[in-house]
Amino acid sequence: MHSFGYRANALVTFAVTILAIMCTMASFSDNFNSPSPTARVQVLSINRFQKQIHGNDEVTMTLNISMDLQSLFTWNTKQVFVFVAAEYETPKNSLNQISLWDGIIPSKENAKFSIHTSNKYRFIDQGSNLRGKEFNLTLHWHVMPKTGKMSADKIVMTGYRLPVDYR
Repeated sequence: MHSFGYRANALVTFAVTILAIMCTMASFSDNFNSPSPTARVQVLSINRFQKQIHGNDEVTMTLNISMDLQSLFTWNTKQVFVFVAAEYETPKNSLNQISLWDGIIPSKENAKFSIHTSNKYRFIDQGSNLRGKEFNLTLHWHVMPKTGKMSADKIVMTGYRLPVDYR
């Protein structure tokens, strides 16, 4: 006859094995989801565009951010982290990214919204490279699942330009 410890060990091992198989299947099932999120970011105004004392350019702008990220949510989605970044090139760096706004979307019900805000984080360039500069606004998102691999993607919106003169 087997002892109580041996039987408990067999039961726990079996339960953990079944749990691991279920988590793997859950993670694999997310591969069949093909999300189609939409987003639009408008620059309503450039509130401040100035050169700082140390020679760096600083921009403050008012944004209108509208997005529908409901298709990112499945039964396995815990939350979605989103952020809007300004991306531009300078002679020194081929890609500069500056986060302007971010948020955490906890549920599908909160994934469709519009917000009117100024940039949450400072838009500063190390140098005087922003006058008349073209830039893209990119909406990045990271889907954090309950189990499995985290995924990320983005939508790039082009056609933005900063003023030639400081304000």
